[in-house]
Amino acid sequence: MSVACTVDNRLREPLADVFARVPAAWRGVTDGFHRSSVGRDLLRFVDARVRDGATVYPGAVLRALDLTGPRDVRVVILGQDPYHGPGQAQGLAFSIAAGHKPAPSLRNMLQEVAADTGVPSQCGSDLSPWAAQGVLLLNAVLSVEDGQAHSHANQGWETLTDALLSFVALQPEPVVFLLWGAAAQRKLPLIDATQHRVLMANHPSPLSARRPPLPFVGCRHFSRANALLAELRPGSPAIRW
Repeated sequence: MSVACTVDNRLREPLADVFARVPAAWRGVTDGFHRSSVGRDLLRFVDARVRDGATVYPGAVLRALDLTGPRDVRVVILGQDPYHGPGQAQGLAFSIAAGHKPAPSLRNMLQEVAADTGVPSQCGSDLSPWAAQGVLLLNAVLSVEDGQAHSHANQGWETLTDALLSFVALQPEPVVFLLWGAAAQRKLPLIDATQHRVLMANHPSPLSARRPPLPFVGCRHFSRANALLAELRPGSPAIRW
């Protein structure tokens, strides 16, 4: 049996237990959301789906917050919602658990890294090495049901992730935001572009990666992000993509 087949990434606990383990640096945002009416409704919805037998991914719903603290964030990459196949989603936007082939969007991202920087990405499918360097890999929606893309959209996650992005934008150090595709670019009003920097392109999906007006292929966002970090945060190490 392959490694991919042995990975069980289903959500198996009440969502309140997941929120209880959020690192302290993020709790000012997540605790307020958890107590809000929108947050309570979201927890009831997700917990009810699990109780009713739905297979919900990922188990590590808030892993992006575990791996990258707000003051450690140097780059933000926004995704839409988790992968909806068994064993894939691991709580980081675009990232796929080791043992799986990269999804098409991720494959285009890794190819762009190599073409842009002249060096193959250090990642095969799991992008947690990026997260460890201050790249916040955050989806707009943080859970999904098996085989049903966007099945947990408009249930409250967007309120939380908007609040998290706004919190990052309030941090004292400048951050580079990579907004790929229309869904990510709708977050632009949350970002003070006088303090931070924003790079925009089409989504890396094969359906849009080469299309105008801003093709993802050839955007060179990985080298450009490092150049901006060198300018905005002198002495800060480059991201090893």
